[in-house]
Amino acid sequence: MGDRYHRGELRDELVRVALDLIAEQGVAGFSVAEVARRAQVSPGAPYRHFAERESLLAAVATAVARQLADRVAEAADGIADPAEALAAAAGAYTDYVIERRAGMNVIYTDGLQGGGAYTELHDQTRRLTDQFLMLCLAVTDRPENALELMEQLFTQAHGYGMFWIDGVFTKHGYTPELVVRKSVAAARLTIEGHRHQPGTV
Repeated sequence: MGDRYHRGELRDELVRVALDLIAEQGVAGFSVAEVARRAQVSPGAPYRHFAERESLLAAVATAVARQLADRVAEAADGIADPAEALAAAAGAYTDYVIERRAGMNVIYTDGLQGGGAYTELHDQTRRLTDQFLMLCLAVTDRPENALELMEQLFTQAHGYGMFWIDGVFTKHGYTPELVVRKSVAAARLTIEGHRHQPGTV
């Protein structure tokens, strides 16, 4: 790790290790000391790159938002039907939550959003939500309906992932792949419901 630090790679390694830690234990299990232990560096080493715990957590949240935005874009890419593209994006979100145990719960951790302290996190969060919003606008004709649909889809997609993580779905023998398919199917129904609301397409 000393060599990595001298090449300027320690920061990225700490973020990667922190992401893995959250994937295993959730945000509640996150600590700088445990990240340092797993990265095999001294307890004080992370503070050369991150002023405090929240700074490292903000870097992790930024990585989550970036990775999610990439997954959403990849899932929707090439799908001509706007509703199917949006449903696929919701499924990609669920898949990521199951894989990394992270999503909006990490991105919106208390103290990270607002105040302008973490510009990159704000930019990546905006990129993620803008992608979803543009997909929602393609299936509704009013911004307020698109915002409501986006909120419902994020909540629903996150919930499917957390039900698997918390063992609710595993008790029924559901695989992650099945949970993602169920999330996509539920997204389709939600999208279709919005299309039939007064004032929507």
